[in-house]
Amino acid sequence: MPDPDLQSHCPTVLPGHQARTPARMFADMAAWCEQHGVAHDVYGSGELIGQFEQKIASLLGCEAAVFCLSGTMAQVTALRLACQDRASTLVALHPTSHIFVHEKSNYQLLKHFDALAVGERYRPWCVADLAAVPDRLGAVGMELPMREIGGQNPSWDELQAIKLHCRQRGTHLHMDGARLWEAAAGMGRTPAALAAGFDSVYVSLYKGIGGLGGAMLAGSAEFIARAAEWFRRQGGNVIHRSPYVVAAAMQFDARLAAMPAYFARTQWLYEALRAFPLLRPNPAAPQANMLHLHLPVARERAVAIRDQLAREHGIWLFGRASHGALPETSYVELYVGDNLLHLPDATVVEALRRWSEALVSPAL
Repeated sequence: MPDPDLQSHCPTVLPGHQARTPARMFADMAAWCEQHGVAHDVYGSGELIGQFEQKIASLLGCEAAVFCLSGTMAQVTALRLACQDRASTLVALHPTSHIFVHEKSNYQLLKHFDALAVGERYRPWCVADLAAVPDRLGAVGMELPMREIGGQNPSWDELQAIKLHCRQRGTHLHMDGARLWEAAAGMGRTPAALAAGFDSVYVSLYKGIGGLGGAMLAGSAEFIARAAEWFRRQGGNVIHRSPYVVAAAMQFDARLAAMPAYFARTQWLYEALRAFPLLRPNPAAPQANMLHLHLPVARERAVAIRDQLAREHGIWLFGRASHGALPETSYVELYVGDNLLHLPDATVVEALRRWSEALVSPAL
């Protein structure tokens, strides 16, 4: 795991938004609550949470939305209910789905549904991938954008074809929209336009938004009422959701308004990277305000370089590094947020130069 103390002492931080200490975050939340006269919800019932749930639903063009403690709980619950409705336990997921990669086989161990890995690992879905499945599917779970392959999206026409295919086959189409706001900016569409044709949509309240945690699940009023009951059955019925809702709501509009600027900055970054061919971006052209950079060094060396530049030059390059498919390679993720947006161009280019030079320097 990255050393938070090392990062906090760096004046130049490339990824994400500026981190707030707990004291700063809680003070900002308190001031916002005072300004807006916020009262706690009680088991999810209250003016603030009700208004925020409806705001999310309206942005997505859905009838209703409900808060959930985590996207992990929201997604498997939505897919479980979809499978019940269609009398099929089969769910099609991309091989890089968050449910496969990060959720510890919960769908299997908790008997939610059966999952099929459909499509190619290194590219987004096309409708032919789903059409090739001969089984009757209860649901299809689709991530927009696809984080594990650098934030890629299908083309707009391909996305519409997938929606039509699921509708014609009577298959519930669920969106993992943890970074939906980012996908909308990258595709030049509204969130509602992307969500149209999906039967349920999950969005995160902390990833691009910067809240403390939590998620929203949106869909028809009947479907959302059933999901809310299942959240309670799974231990999600905490007495006060207000800390999570306040942390998201107080910065939600500003974050959404900034998404086009984050994407424009990502386009600028791609141009800057042309001068540093050892830092190879995936995808080849920006599709959201995130990307992966593939490096010609092993993961351990990548982390050592990150920490060295942080200590010696006050530059924080990335958080986590992963093993690459080839020996002695690795890749890292960059989320383009407030940090990169506000750094001077020359500062970013200097950071990229030092990073590139370190990749060919002898290891200490």
